[in-house]
Amino acid sequence: MKQSCIFILLLLSTYCFSSANETEKENRFNAEKDLLVMQFDCKTDVDDIHSAAAFKTLLSSPEFKKVNYFAVAGTYGIQEGLYVPPNELFQQAFKDKWADAHANRTKAIEQMKEVSLQYLQKGGNVWIAEAGQSDFSAALIKAIQKHRPEIKTTERIHIVQHSNWNEEVTSPESLAYAKANSNYHKIPDGNAVGNGTPGFRTPGYSDWKIKVKDAELLKLWQLAVEIGLKYNGKDGRYNNEAVAAEGLDFSDLSEVCWILGLQDIKDTDEFFNTFGR
Repeated sequence: MKQSCIFILLLLSTYCFSSANETEKENRFNAEKDLLVMQFDCKTDVDDIHSAAAFKTLLSSPEFKKVNYFAVAGTYGIQEGLYVPPNELFQQAFKDKWADAHANRTKAIEQMKEVSLQYLQKGGNVWIAEAGQSDFSAALIKAIQKHRPEIKTTERIHIVQHSNWNEEVTSPESLAYAKANSNYHKIPDGNAVGNGTPGFRTPGYSDWKIKVKDAELLKLWQLAVEIGLKYNGKDGRYNNEAVAAEGLDFSDLSEVCWILGLQDIKDTDEFFNTFGR
C-alpha cells in the first residue's frame, strides 16, 4: 500500500511538472501572431542606446527575422535628468517601426494603441520589454481598454521588467495600474551574470568590432557607441561606468531574451558569438 501511494505521488508530481512546463510554453511569445514591443526611456542612462542596437542585432538573426516588433523612445517616468537623443540611431535601426514619445507622448500612445490592436484583434498577444518605466505602459493599457473594453489585458498584454530602479522612478499610480491590468513579470536584473538572465553590462568590451560581421549592424554599433560616449555622464546625466570604461551596457535586452526563451545566454561575449555572425 505504501509503495502504491508513493508511485501515485510520483505520477502526480510528474504530471503537474509537465503541465506547468506546457503552460509556461503556451504563455510565452508566439512569433506567428504576437507583437514584441521594446520601450526605451532614454533618460538619463545611455544604456538604452546600446540596448536598441542589441535589439536590432537580435532581430536581424535568421531565427528571429519574422518577429513582429515595434520600438518606442522616450517612455520615461518621474526621474529627473536630461534625455539622451536616440533619433538618429532609432531611424537607422527601426525605420518606420518606432514611435517618439519624447516628441509627442499623446501621439505615440495613440500610435501604439493602433499597432497593438492590429495583433490583439487577430488573437495575438502584446509583449512589452520595459527598458525604462511603466508610465507609458499604463497609459497604453488604458487607451486599449477604453477602445476595446472586452479585451482582457491581464491575459493579453505581458509586461517584463528587470530593474528595481525603473520601478522606483515609475509614478506609484502607473506602476500599480500596470501591474493590476497586465500579466506583469519581474525578472532578475540584466546587469549581473549568473542570476537566471543574461548579464549584458561589460566594461572594456570591444570585441563587437570583430564579431559583428554584417556591415549595416556594424555601422549601427559604431553609432551606438559614439552616442553613448557623447552623452554618458554629460550635463548631469547618469555616468554609466561600463560605458565610461569603453565597454557596453545593453542590460535591458535581458527582458527580450526572457520573452524569446533565450535567458540561458550568459553574457555580452556569448551574445555576440551567437548573433554577431
